[in-house]
Order: sequence, then structure tokens, then C-alpha cells
Amino acid sequence: MNATTRKYTFNKTLNLIACLVFLSLISSIVFQTYVFAQTTEQSIEASKQQAIARFQEQFCGLNSKVNSNKYISEYSLPGKCELPLGILVEDNGVWYISTKDGTLSRFDTNVKNFTEFTIPEWKSRLSPVDISQTWDIKSDTNGRIWFTDEKQNGLWSFDPKSKQFAFYKVPEISKDFGTTYPVSIAFDKNQNIYFVGIRSPAIWFANTSLIKPSTSEGISKINLSLSGFKGIPPDLVSTGSIAVDNDRHVIWVSLLAFANKGQLLKYDINSRNITAFDLPNYLNSPVGIVLDNAGNPWVTDHGTSKFFRFNATDNKITEYSTSPNSVISNGAVVNAYSLPYWVKIAPDGMLWFNEHIGNKLARFDPNTSSLVEFKIPSHNMLWGGIANALQFAIGRNNDVWFTEWTENKIAMLNSTEPLPFTADVSEDEVDLKKGDVKAIKVSLKANEDVDLKLVGSSTITSTGSFGNSTTSFSQDAVTMKPGETKEITFLFTPAQDLKAGDYTIMLGAENDEVSYLKAVKVHIT
Repeated sequence: MNATTRKYTFNKTLNLIACLVFLSLISSIVFQTYVFAQTTEQSIEASKQQAIARFQEQFCGLNSKVNSNKYISEYSLPGKCELPLGILVEDNGVWYISTKDGTLSRFDTNVKNFTEFTIPEWKSRLSPVDISQTWDIKSDTNGRIWFTDEKQNGLWSFDPKSKQFAFYKVPEISKDFGTTYPVSIAFDKNQNIYFVGIRSPAIWFANTSLIKPSTSEGISKINLSLSGFKGIPPDLVSTGSIAVDNDRHVIWVSLLAFANKGQLLKYDINSRNITAFDLPNYLNSPVGIVLDNAGNPWVTDHGTSKFFRFNATDNKITEYSTSPNSVISNGAVVNAYSLPYWVKIAPDGMLWFNEHIGNKLARFDPNTSSLVEFKIPSHNMLWGGIANALQFAIGRNNDVWFTEWTENKIAMLNSTEPLPFTADVSEDEVDLKKGDVKAIKVSLKANEDVDLKLVGSSTITSTGSFGNSTTSFSQDAVTMKPGETKEITFLFTPAQDLKAGDYTIMLGAENDEVSYLKAVKVHIT
């Protein structure tokens, strides 16, 4: 082999080695890229599965148990993670929406079974960590069921006879949130629909004789002024709920910048005039609203422990407070506002509202100013010991059905079951000077064997506490036999720094299932 041949062979070998090294590098890079892609894909998938697991643990009630007491019976839902919210009670049946699965289901209260109807379109159905909040379900005089849809920005109707759904679009979308978030609906005497949305400072009117499915036809807007919310970003102002007074041809709407400011708005249907009523700065989260027979709005404040009546004639407000939050049996303490949420009126004239953090369903008698609270037996410790009973409905027999949003359950409160005890007070109204001591008698009557704790709250503070005022019961607890009565003395000394004015004190007792309180109006000078 000559030198030229040796050189050629050597160069060829070098080229071959270089090529092999290059190919090895390329292969290594490709392999590493593949491994990295696989690792990244696996990491993304792992993160996704972790997010789903966290969502299901927090929201799906996976370990939720069916609980009950003397008044409340719970029922597990057939789906794994339904997140029920809006609910409607009709004869022998309860309708509710799964905000996760996008189904309208009926629970037959006679045979205790579920029938499910799939809503044709539901944006969150395919996402394992998404929901579309449906807060309100109502039926019209023709038996059609109407409900709101947050994510798709509209209203649905369902005809139980034909089993057909229809969707109606709100003709506007919030630029900041992508939806007006319809939340509360009400019918006028002609069965037209007025509704409001959390992300829309407006009243929407749906003329049911003109609306057409899959369109916005027949839906119009009534603008609400936000001039009373100057200095507050518009996207923080929400409508709470709506109530139509067909006798007086007016509409009432609650408007709020949560924890900042609250208003009530009255819209005159005939004149189209809107009157705004500013609420005290501590009633800054009005959500639920219902009208009594005299046309007075009753409102729940979801930022405090208060509910109140607004006198539509003289614009005066009368405030009431729930009982203090209880210590849960397993040791968790809910030491915060009770947060009354939605309020409704029963056929017998009683007001009902749900206490979100208080974990209770409450009944208030406007005639006797007595408050009875029924304690929900489920306590989810992932939510601070509450069942998230976010919405409820009242049946014709005054049975109250409610959804437990994060427990995958619905529940029924039998309000006809006799109470274990009652409470009364010696005086309904008192006048008192700051620094003076007032003794108020609290009379308890037992209807069965009971162990009772004396409880009191007030409208002096937003939490229901008495602030710097001094209070005491002559006994903090009592044990009573059926038919037995006891009289306890409550001593109240208004603090020197308490502002003069009108307040309400709530006095009574509670056991593990219910509380019973009576209101005493106090005028401080």
C-alpha cells in the first residue's frame, strides 16, 4: 500500500469516526430530547392528576357520610362529584343542578330515587376541575323549569313533559369576567322573567312570549347606576338577588361591593325610575332579598351575622342577629361571622335563610320576632367544619330542601317536627342609658329531656357579639324535664363608648340540634 493509499484510508477512517461521533451526538441529543419530552409530559400529567386529586378532595365529598338528626335527613347523590347548588321543590319531587356534570336531576321523595336529565351543553362537563355555578331554579305556572348558567352566560328552560331543554343567551358579556354570571331570577304576573347577574350591574328582562332558543332575542337590559359606589372599582360591584313586587309594580335588587358598600335599589316598572337606598357602612354585603306581604324587603348580609328588614314606607332598617357560631363536637371552632346568605318566605309567612359559616338553616317569625336555627349534622373539616349548604328551597308543607355543595348530598329539613324547647323574654323593648344595668328575664320551657346552653347575641357588632358592653346570665346551662319551665336572668350593661341608638338583642338557648332566640329591641341613650 503506497503513501497516497494509506493517507486516503486514514482520512476515510477519520471521516468515518467523525461521522459516527456526530451521529452519536445527534442520537444522544435526540434521546435526551425524547427523555426530556417524556419527563416533561409525565411531569405535566402528574401535575394535572395532582390538581384533579386536590379538586376532588376539596369539592367532591369523597369521604362524606350521610348524617341525620331529629330534623334533618341527608341523601347521597348518584354521581361521584356533582357539586349540587340550585334546588327546587315541587309536589313529591326535588329538582337540583349538578354544577360539575351539567345535569338536571329529580329526586322522587316518595320512592327515594333519582332521575337524571343531561343538559345538552355544559362547558365544565369535560373539564375535571371546572364548574358552572347555577344558583337559582324556579318553575313557571306552565310547569317549565328555569335555571341560570354561569359559564354559558344565559338561562335554560326545561319542559318536564317533553323532556326538552332550551337555552337563551344574555345579549352582553362582561369584558373582565367573560360572563354576566346570571344568579337570581323572578317572574312577573305575566310569567316574564326578570333576572340579575353577579358580573352585571343591571336588571335583565326576558319577555317569554318573544324569546327564541339559542338567541338573545326578547332579552333586554335595564341599566343600574353605580354613582353610589364612587371610588370603588366597577368590577368589584355585584348584584346580589332580585325580588318582584307584582302588587306594587316594583322590583327590588340588592347591590354590593363585598365588604365595602351595600345598596338596595327599587325599580318602578311603570315609570322606569330607579331609587337607590344606601345601607349603613357595616351592612356592606347584602345578598338575599325577599318581600313580605306589606312589600318590605328582608335582606341577608353575607359579610356579617345580620339580617334586616327595610321599611319600604319610611326607609328605616330593623336589624337582627343570628346566634353565635358554635363549637363543633370534634374540636374545631368556627369563630367568625355566621354569614346569612339567601332568604325566602314560606307559605305560612315564615322567613327562612341559610347561615353559610354558621352551618344552620334558620326560621324567623316576623310576628313574634323569634328565631329558630337548625344545625346541619355534617361538618367538613376541609372547609372549617361546614357542609357548604349554599342554596335551599321551601316546599308547600314547609319542608326545606337544601344542597350541600362540597358534600355531594342534598338534605331535607322537617320543620313540622316539634321543637325540644321554646324561649321567651320578659320585655320586647327596653330603654337604657349607658352604664346602667338592665335585667331581662329569659323563660325556657322544655318539651322533652334537654340539656341547654344559654346564648345571646346582638346587633351592636357585625359578628353578633356585645362588644365592650357587659353581659351575663344567672345560669350558663340548665337541664330540664318535659313540661318543666325555668327563668334565667340576663344582665346587660351598655358600654360607655357604645353609640346611642337602636339595637336588637337576641336571647335564648341551644342544644346540639337547635337554637331558639327571641328579639329584644334596645334603645340606648
